[in-house]
Amino acid sequence: MAQTIQVLVIDDDRLIRVLLRSILENEGLQVLDASGGRLGLKILRAAPCDLVITDLLMPDLDGVGVIREVRKEFPDVKIIALSGGGMTITAGTALDVAQKSGALRSLVKPVMRQQLLMAIQELFPEWQPSEAI
Repeated sequence: MAQTIQVLVIDDDRLIRVLLRSILENEGLQVLDASGGRLGLKILRAAPCDLVITDLLMPDLDGVGVIREVRKEFPDVKIIALSGGGMTITAGTALDVAQKSGALRSLVKPVMRQQLLMAIQELFPEWQPSEAI
């Protein structure tokens, strides 16, 4: 039987949350979402997840802060960090910091469906997407 993965998407951009939710739910994953880091941590404490996908630049608590808190409180939760703006120095630097803080994968926005699913499959080898990626 295929594993059901519970995912928490944390991003202050509503359109990104909607897009990621759509991609993930179409793959059979269960998705919760939060519009900021503090809310995301509150949701995670109430409904533990297997995977957190977090934006790095958010106004209330940035993604690095989220990653550090998740690592402290939920060391087994896998984390994917997202940064926007294409392959800029800022995005690259932020993603480096995220990985040093505990993110297992990092992706640059705009995230392509195939990239996202491949990253999830690398973190959960027993999980298979609905179509070949």
